[in-house]
Amino acid sequence: MIEALEQAEAAVVACCDAAPWAASEQDLVAALDAAHRLEQRVAAVKLALVREVDGRGTARRQGASCTPVWLRERLRLTIPTARRLVELATTLDNGPAEIRHALADGAISVEHARIIGDTVATVHATADTPTADKAADVLIEWARQFDSTQLRRLGTRILDHVAPDIADAAAQAALEAEARRTAHDRHLTISEQTNGRLRLTGTLDTETAGLLRAAIDPLTAPVGPDDTRTPGQRRHDALAEVCRLALRTGELPENGGDPAQIVVTTSYDELTRQLGAGTLDTGLQLTPDTVRRLACDAAVLPAVLGGAGQPLDLGRQRRLITGPLRRALVLRDRGCAFPGCDRPPRWCDGHHIRHWADGGPTTLTNAVLLCGHHHRHLHHSDWTARLANDGHPEFIPPAWLDPTQIPRRNHYHRRT
Repeated sequence: MIEALEQAEAAVVACCDAAPWAASEQDLVAALDAAHRLEQRVAAVKLALVREVDGRGTARRQGASCTPVWLRERLRLTIPTARRLVELATTLDNGPAEIRHALADGAISVEHARIIGDTVATVHATADTPTADKAADVLIEWARQFDSTQLRRLGTRILDHVAPDIADAAAQAALEAEARRTAHDRHLTISEQTNGRLRLTGTLDTETAGLLRAAIDPLTAPVGPDDTRTPGQRRHDALAEVCRLALRTGELPENGGDPAQIVVTTSYDELTRQLGAGTLDTGLQLTPDTVRRLACDAAVLPAVLGGAGQPLDLGRQRRLITGPLRRALVLRDRGCAFPGCDRPPRWCDGHHIRHWADGGPTTLTNAVLLCGHHHRHLHHSDWTARLANDGHPEFIPPAWLDPTQIPRRNHYHRRT
């Protein structure tokens, strides 16, 4: 397979070097059709490989918490994209072989395959296997004629075509299946952008959508005739106010041993001179004005930092990595320090590099911040953690994974 893929890659590279402007219109259209078919065929191969990687547990053996996280690190995909890839690979593996064959033949697109797989799974839950297979054949034929939006719309009444005697009962079952799918698909993605901003994307189930509207609608009304904010800006400010109200209740659960709170790091001298910007524990930057405003209603904890940003003095030694020592650890590591992990500090534990039971002290130079998965993984694998000469953690992979055992670092929490 590797040899065949390398040959195919070489052929595609040759096509990239070709000049499409020299082709006739007929050849240009034919080449476009061929490139589209090839894209679907390659996608079928990729999905088969993803399914095998997921089934073997390769991701966890190599230190990742799940296959989507491993794919993000390996292929530089976003988590939502990687998750959809794994889900589609599973759906196609569990569904009728005709769907995989149609994709491998270049007859349908990846999005067509996703819709057909989901629809056939719904049919299979309400009818027998022959009916589901018949539905797959009909949907594949429709996919040759319609785009994915039209196909999804047609698929909602597929049983009218393949099993009209049970269509009405199945329609009710399909509604229930859709409700279950909605619950499964619910998610909220927080993507870090430039200049300290976040992009929120996601899908809320019906109940949560009602809760969100009930919470922010009273706060989205314009404040007087001089309010020039757009509706989107008012919704943004309403969400911020809801978060402030929740934090003020003091009833939120602790995160990583600390109360729910905003942690801002800044220079004391710059703060007093009203010049210093601040850094959140997520690594994002705040303007001097915002830092001064937050400082008016905040507890200020002193910390001495070295030139490379590592804390040098913060509180006393403890057996547990809590309080001032944990704060120092958050300042240094900014999140799970294991390579490839983007878990924030509030999801992490303090880990003794040299175990406490082996005489390891509870100090900053013997601690590293790890999420729950990588904390367990480090205790039960051949990975080794240590502090480098610059005072920041690095991890040595086992020889079976990397014979050279070159130390690795986490780059998701870098300051620059």
